[in-house]
Amino acid sequence: MGMAKYDRLLYILNLLRSRRSLNAQALARECQVTERSIYRDIISLSEANVPIYYDRGYKLASESFLPALNFNFEEYSTLRLALESSPLGTTGRKAQVLKQIRAKVEASLSRSTRERKRTALDTTFIEIDTAVSNQQAARFFSIIEQAVSDQTSLEIDYETIEHGPTSRLVDPYFIIFRGRAFYFVAYCHLRKDLRTFRIDRIRSLRPTGRPFQRRREVSVHDYFADSWRLFSGEPVQVAVRFTGRAARIVAADRHHPNESVERRRDGSVVYRLKVAGTEEIRRWILGFGAEAEVLEPPELRIEIAQIAGHLQSLYARRTKARN
Repeated sequence: MGMAKYDRLLYILNLLRSRRSLNAQALARECQVTERSIYRDIISLSEANVPIYYDRGYKLASESFLPALNFNFEEYSTLRLALESSPLGTTGRKAQVLKQIRAKVEASLSRSTRERKRTALDTTFIEIDTAVSNQQAARFFSIIEQAVSDQTSLEIDYETIEHGPTSRLVDPYFIIFRGRAFYFVAYCHLRKDLRTFRIDRIRSLRPTGRPFQRRREVSVHDYFADSWRLFSGEPVQVAVRFTGRAARIVAADRHHPNESVERRRDGSVVYRLKVAGTEEIRRWILGFGAEAEVLEPPELRIEIAQIAGHLQSLYARRTKARN
């Protein structure tokens, strides 16, 4: 969807201040409109006494009519880093808004900051690992965002890991980026409880216009307070003894806000926390192999032992078959 005309005119002005030799085709591509619309925009800017002319691309004869932003170079580089590293760049409409903000920032810098920018080397980079996105997921983001704002229900066709395709009526509460992807939390009428849905697993989505009353006690901070990453469940006290290299890894970093780490004289550590459900932390523990021993709860200890026994049997059979 293209920008409103007022926003597009301002965006064109900022593009012309920050880039050189932009023709109608390039401007149309940036603004996501036709070249005919760009020609009409150029006429509108000229009629508004904006000093614009064409010389191997559209240019501004004077920049004095746009005030400079009073960012020093460190402020500018920090803001640019934040904008460029945001996962919102994969969300369609928000990605376009980010482009508009970057163009406005670049175009409205003071002369001294712009001079410093030309010669300075980038020193810091942030790369946020995101799941592969697609055009449908980008389009769904805006629809879900609107439904959250309007407090209206959605019908979704969703691909679950456990059960495959399923259809749901949901009341969306908020969108959040956790781990490597965007999710939204909603009340699911099928499950009669709050659930977390990954946006790029939605196959189709239909706004219903049906209003719902949001539960006031549900907030993004409380909902994920005890989660290991994403999943929720009954709070469980977990204790794990780590040895060897695993002990050093666990002791050297922070993995959960509610954790505690007890260092022992033999070099091992006992890691304790209360977590909502054990499915996600179980995967984390298994990643340390024999250097991780679950102490509690007993149910998790049994699950890990069963998985270890299955793996031992699996590899033993395959080794025997090869011999």
